[in-house]
Amino acid sequence: MILLDDYKMKMSELNSDIEKIVEAANLDAANKELSEIEKTVAEPGFWDDGNNSKAVFARQSALKAKVGEIGALISCRDDAATLLELAEEMGADEMESEIVEEFDKLEKLTASSRISMLFSGDYDANNAILTFHAGAGGTEAQDWVAMLFRMYQKFAANHGFKVTTLDYLDGEEAGIKSASLLIEGHNAYGYLKSENGVHRLVRVSPFDASGRRHTSFASLEVMPEISDDIDVEIREEDIKVDTYRSSGAGGQHVNKTESAIRITHIPTGIVVNCQNERSQVQNRAVAMKMLKSKLLKIKEQENLERIEDIKGDQMQIAWGSQIRSYVFMPYTLAKDHRTGYEQGNINAVMDGDLDGFINAYLIMQTKNNAN
Repeated sequence: MILLDDYKMKMSELNSDIEKIVEAANLDAANKELSEIEKTVAEPGFWDDGNNSKAVFARQSALKAKVGEIGALISCRDDAATLLELAEEMGADEMESEIVEEFDKLEKLTASSRISMLFSGDYDANNAILTFHAGAGGTEAQDWVAMLFRMYQKFAANHGFKVTTLDYLDGEEAGIKSASLLIEGHNAYGYLKSENGVHRLVRVSPFDASGRRHTSFASLEVMPEISDDIDVEIREEDIKVDTYRSSGAGGQHVNKTESAIRITHIPTGIVVNCQNERSQVQNRAVAMKMLKSKLLKIKEQENLERIEDIKGDQMQIAWGSQIRSYVFMPYTLAKDHRTGYEQGNINAVMDGDLDGFINAYLIMQTKNNAN
């Protein structure tokens, strides 16, 4: 049995949040820009500049996604309000399941839209490239990477993002030594940039016959996938290209030929790998895009003007450098050490429920930038 007054109060609270989100979205400006883009696309010679047309369409896609998201939120709010009106006439108990379902949907859409409004970075709308590495600890750490690999695949699926495995190196006994994922979707990098760092696991190891508690570490690097029109100069003499046989899933072809590519950027020591595509040429193209993304990210972080000056990340995958801890024993808790946000339902977190962590981080960043 539901109490109608409780849902009326919840509707009032959600509506207040939604009004703020709609105001921040500035739909009038977005629709005006979309109209201007439509005029630009119709102009003679628009297609002559391939890079420019690609950038225009990317902007158009981002604006349409923003307008569509806010439109869906407003529509869901109106549906929830209509349900409450009907419930007053017909009786709340008669419509209990519909009200609960609609308000659950509205709360999720509100939370998602609230996060989207916090995206302000130059590359937040881009796809994201995730690279995982096991820390010290052998099989235990490699199994932890496999758990994180699955967690972010689940997160992507929850948000309707497309997931492609770019590189995959099996662990010696179990798990994954290293892997790379491409997460494609609007604001994929905006969502996932907060996940960059070292992740710590505390649990009773399934690989320890004595049933002792173990602590394991894995690193996750998150980069925006940059478009071809963004120029990052990489000289041929500065890279070393190696080929090798693919080791992960991908069918018979990739496992029988040396189509996988490893590129080492000599000045910085940065290494990228790709084995997803069927040919060396395709894998090299993807690996070069990964290298450009990483160089661009580091360059912006260091505020440097020349690629030659980049020294690269020297992050140690060990105690004291973790951004988040996942505890399975003696209690269950996932806690972010940057924001203090925590979630006791560890199983939900491992199934990709990361929005609370991401929201807390984005809000913290917004406040820091305002100060």
